[in-house]
Amino acid sequence: MENFKFAVASIIIIVILGLGGYWAFTTIESGSSHVDSQKLKESEAKNKDLTKKVADLEKQISLLQADKEQVLADQAQAKAILDAEVSKAQTTTIPIKTTTTSTTTKPVVSKNQTLINELQKLADNKVYLKLKSQGTAVGSVQKFLNLYNKTSNKVDNDYGASTVTAVKNYQKAVGITADGETGPSTYLKMIVWLKNY
Repeated sequence: MENFKFAVASIIIIVILGLGGYWAFTTIESGSSHVDSQKLKESEAKNKDLTKKVADLEKQISLLQADKEQVLADQAQAKAILDAEVSKAQTTTIPIKTTTTSTTTKPVVSKNQTLINELQKLADNKVYLKLKSQGTAVGSVQKFLNLYNKTSNKVDNDYGASTVTAVKNYQKAVGITADGETGPSTYLKMIVWLKNY
């Protein structure tokens, strides 16, 4: 019986060692397998994080898209309201109260209105004339000088020495820089004088 007990104990020990060896063989990994499984676990964790971030970003994009659509809708509505207001303003007539008077006023027209208009155009266009200038602008200045000086010098559209002298004399008389050249300030003084002439 002693042998039988020894045999059973030996079998039990062998089975336990066999199961332990099998367990050890199936669970123990080589060094490279262990590194690979660790990398796989890390990759899965990163993948999980990235999936969550992608989901968050998609949610934010959808919110931004909704905001954009709302802004576009608001702009369209504002444009429609503005168009309606403009259309309404264009079609609205404002009654004008008119009164009749027995006296009619005529616009004041100077006898030298043509010359005034020519000089005003020169002033508006900031035309500067000086010695050796030529053209109709010079003629306008010469016409004025003939009226101012009560002379009948020839209007030759040539800004010569006599025109320079006459312009200097005029500029001194009205209190502006007497350089013999004409510019906007000189033309405006000429217009004032013509309106009072």
